[in-house]
Amino acid sequence: MTIAPARHNGERGQTAWSDAQLLYALEEVVEKELNRHLKIAKDWMPHEYVPWSDGRNFAGVLDDGEPWAPEQSKVSDIGRIALVVNLLTEDNLPSYHHEIATLFGRDGAWGTWVHRWTAEEGRHGIVMRDYLLTSRAVDPDELERFRMAHMSEGFESDNSHSMLHSVAYVAFQELATRISHRNTGHHSGDPVCDRMLARIATDENLHMVFYRNLLGAAFELAPDQTMCAVRDVVTGFRMPGHGMPGFERSAARMAIGGIYNLRIHHDDVLQPVLRYLKVLEIGGLGPAGLAAQEELGLFMDGLDSQARKFDERQAAILARRQAKRG
Repeated sequence: MTIAPARHNGERGQTAWSDAQLLYALEEVVEKELNRHLKIAKDWMPHEYVPWSDGRNFAGVLDDGEPWAPEQSKVSDIGRIALVVNLLTEDNLPSYHHEIATLFGRDGAWGTWVHRWTAEEGRHGIVMRDYLLTSRAVDPDELERFRMAHMSEGFESDNSHSMLHSVAYVAFQELATRISHRNTGHHSGDPVCDRMLARIATDENLHMVFYRNLLGAAFELAPDQTMCAVRDVVTGFRMPGHGMPGFERSAARMAIGGIYNLRIHHDDVLQPVLRYLKVLEIGGLGPAGLAAQEELGLFMDGLDSQARKFDERQAAILARRQAKRG
């Protein structure tokens, strides 16, 4: 395959790369990261994390079925909310696969990674649904109605227009998903659920490392373009489940419940990736890159201020709840 050289954009001699050029230029990095991933990723069996002995028939076509009731669930109220959001997010895997396969291609190291990532992510939806239904953690009828509504809408990423934007997005989003799963496990009240979500979070962390390292390589090739992409992704970040039924209400309750909120987003998702790649310290940028870097720094400062205000509101809400219980 012949790739035309990247063209100069007139800014400090930097060059503008097309998606095709970047895909080709980053192929060796993808292969290296893929090989590293395959060496350290441990195989695991979803069925081993499900308490099958707790299972029994649901009401419906089976004569001995038992209707679901909230008191049958071992998980906390906030755990049920977060588990549904997390599973519905995983359910849209076909749409995610379509997006990255279209952007990254199906050939070479890129294609191998796309299919491997999809296969690993598939385990997450399998084990979560099996756990939820077997343990009667959530209303199965409501869960299925939500799944149908969410998947019928499909998913279109805010970043599907650009390979660099997509790489930047998943570098943060994989970490956000890991944090959401891990916190859901901690707040679930069920050690079985906590162990299952810890296993899923391990996968998500490895996926984050792959994309984070790829993003670092992109900074070396196209610093201005990559900085602009990171700026756009960070300032406009949305979780992939934003289109599911009742997402805003569920997200608000998850925020108050300590699953995922502004403080967590700032401290545990955005800052670790930005610090690791030293994004706000990168030099040699042209005017566009410098402007994006400055805007990114200002945004992070503003987000930290918003997070402090949220922390105060959250503390007040939790104090009022505690007072009512006492």
